[in-house]
Amino acid sequence: MLVAVDGGNSKTDIALVASNGTVLGTARTAAGSYHAVGMETMIGNIEGGIREASVAGGIDPDDLDPALGVYCLAGADLPVDDRRLQQVLGAAGIAQKTIVLNDAFAGLRAGSTTGWGISLVCGAGMNCAGVGPTGHTVRFPALGALSGDEGGGGDLAVRALGAAVRGQDGRARRTSLETLIPEHFSLRRPIDVVAAVHVGDVPHNALLGLAPVVFAAAQEDDEVARELVNWLADELVLMGASAIRRLRLARSAFEVVLVGSIWKTSDSGFHDRVRDGLLAVGPQAVLRPLAAPPVLGAALLGSDRLGLGPRAESRLRAQLTELHATKL
Repeated sequence: MLVAVDGGNSKTDIALVASNGTVLGTARTAAGSYHAVGMETMIGNIEGGIREASVAGGIDPDDLDPALGVYCLAGADLPVDDRRLQQVLGAAGIAQKTIVLNDAFAGLRAGSTTGWGISLVCGAGMNCAGVGPTGHTVRFPALGALSGDEGGGGDLAVRALGAAVRGQDGRARRTSLETLIPEHFSLRRPIDVVAAVHVGDVPHNALLGLAPVVFAAAQEDDEVARELVNWLADELVLMGASAIRRLRLARSAFEVVLVGSIWKTSDSGFHDRVRDGLLAVGPQAVLRPLAAPPVLGAALLGSDRLGLGPRAESRLRAQLTELHATKL
């Protein structure tokens, strides 16, 4: 048996898997990133989710002794994070052996047909991870402006709000975002949104809901909104192109798995800009939106390590994809 965990800043998906690839139980619980909730809370969330998955599968949680725990976590950004998480999760005694990876690797393994390639993540934040055909890996710090990794829905929202304020007070061009953003929060002016976030009446993470507003304005030919969307696309291309070069894939056929909520936008201009930018560096790249749950990737990485084989992988893919459509 193995425990597969995909832990993000807002939720954690857990799957218990038998040696033949059968999914024994699943659960969704609170955040699994220690940067978001702290190490102690993160461990508690994971342990609680494993107990919940056990009960759902008709297993006594006290009887669990999995051979392997695979933890693909949003907080595993730097080697120091990996070491700290490896130590704490290993000491928790959840499984006999412990693997810790950034959650971008789970999305790649879940969405790639070959088991390698590049994962380009764009949700609340942005990240990229890559695995070459020989197993060589690349990753990015993904710590935001501190490490030069700006992008994602969160940064897009903040930039859009700033553009709306600047447009209204005369520091920049006018934009429909001056009206659309306060309307989203049932307020009157952009500066009212700023004040509400500043004093805590509107939670800062509520700004994430502005990403669809910005994309909608861009599709209605708002120049400021289109420039913001183009900026996000260009940041994604820069990350992806760097991974392509570092893995020496420019002359190879490979997959780019698109992970995260931002990729669900219907804005063809955004998708075209990312695709064209990546193809300029890796002409044989194939872009694939992730259709499976990322926890599948964690489970498959565990299957790879344990050598469960192709039949187990097929069973895992079918069962977790079906569960994703109905439960996860």
